[in-house]
Amino acid sequence: MIARRAILVCAALVCAALVGLGAATVAPAREAELDLELVLAIDVSRSMDDEELELQRQGYAGAFLHPAIVAAIRGGAQGRIAVTMVEWAGSHHQRVIVPWTVIRDEESSAAFADAILAAPKLSFNWTSISGAIDFSRSLFGAGGQRGARRVIDISGDGANNNGRPASQARDEAVALGITINGLAIVNDRPTPGGWRRFDQQPVDQHYRDHVIGGPGAFLMVAEDFDSFAFAIRNKLMREIAGTHGPATMVARGGRAAEQEPTDSGR
Repeated sequence: MIARRAILVCAALVCAALVGLGAATVAPAREAELDLELVLAIDVSRSMDDEELELQRQGYAGAFLHPAIVAAIRGGAQGRIAVTMVEWAGSHHQRVIVPWTVIRDEESSAAFADAILAAPKLSFNWTSISGAIDFSRSLFGAGGQRGARRVIDISGDGANNNGRPASQARDEAVALGITINGLAIVNDRPTPGGWRRFDQQPVDQHYRDHVIGGPGAFLMVAEDFDSFAFAIRNKLMREIAGTHGPATMVARGGRAAEQEPTDSGR
């Protein structure tokens, strides 16, 4: 009798454990608390001169001070996004200069802009877009809240020349549901070292072929300094709103974007 009772107790415990396990496996997925988790990954390699580095910082800071950006954030289903900024160069240099910040209004957006401008400015050798993607990918989830969409925004003026191929890093990130957009800075100015970029694929083509990917992925091309702030602002508007459009947009003169159809459905 005692042995039978012990067997029944054990069976009951096993059933309870199996029920609990079943409940765990069918638990609903965590709902999104944010409309977007966005990593802004900006190039600080030696190919960027001091003026370009400053334009990047000022461009992003100015965008988050623009009323249209705040309105786009408020217009989302949750009315808030989380953003972090990363600087990158070679495969062994990536650093977070502004940690995950939830932006929901003018005050939080201005605070993010101030943090961008306050970070110390550094520059390093090589251009590893693959390293930037891998590092940015690892940041998702670290902010403690879940976004309905996850986007990496890569900006730079050169092709990947260090680390593994950028397309490999892109494909792995896209397989995880991450979208990668790009801002290609196009100019024929020599680098601070004096050499020109004649020996590598044009940056806009490289970004189209090897960097952008995922649902709704697109490339913004800034062809002159006057269009840089315009390009950043319009790129952020589209990322925040989550709208689809042309896969490539070319900004010239700071007033309008010419549209070029191309395939980014990787």
